[in-house]
Amino acid sequence: MNTIQIEIINSKAKKLIENLADLKLIKITKSTDDGFLKLVKKFREKAKEKPPTLDEITKEVEIVRSSRYEKLKK
Repeated sequence: MNTIQIEIINSKAKKLIENLADLKLIKITKSTDDGFLKLVKKFREKAKEKPPTLDEITKEVEIVRSSRYEKLKK
């Protein structure tokens, strides 16, 4: 079995591919692998420190927001 990735440019081509699948000549599967997430996982694996938790990120965002809000009030 060979696996290929194709980019469908014309809707007629999509219909042809679906017809091939209906004839059980090919199998269509949706890709769940996101290249960006794959890259993020790779960086996280190589990181020396543990990535921040959601709570830590939220705290940092709140600090920055309040800081900006104070600047706007002045």
